[in-house]
Amino acid sequence: SGPAYFFYFVEALIAGGVEVGLSEVQAAQLAKATITGAAKLLTASDDSPAELRRKVTSPGGTTEAAIKSMTEGKVFEQIAQAVAAAAARGKELGR
Repeated sequence: SGPAYFFYFVEALIAGGVEVGLSEVQAAQLAKATITGAAKLLTASDDSPAELRRKVTSPGGTTEAAIKSMTEGKVFEQIAQAVAAAAARGKELGR
């Protein structure tokens, strides 16, 4: 299920880019470059994802504004709940 969650997030990045005025091609290129760079950094670093996020979040900056919006929208909790829902469904299907 994990890859689908990831692709869903990338879909949202692209949609957000289009909403702020990028073409779909531009938004897709930026989203792909972002996820590629982030994945490389994550796999090459000994830092936790939370620490990496902190390192790229400038106080009062654009990233902080985005993280605040996601926190207020309970995105973190929604993702954790989605994982739990998939696990529960997996158990049902395994019966």
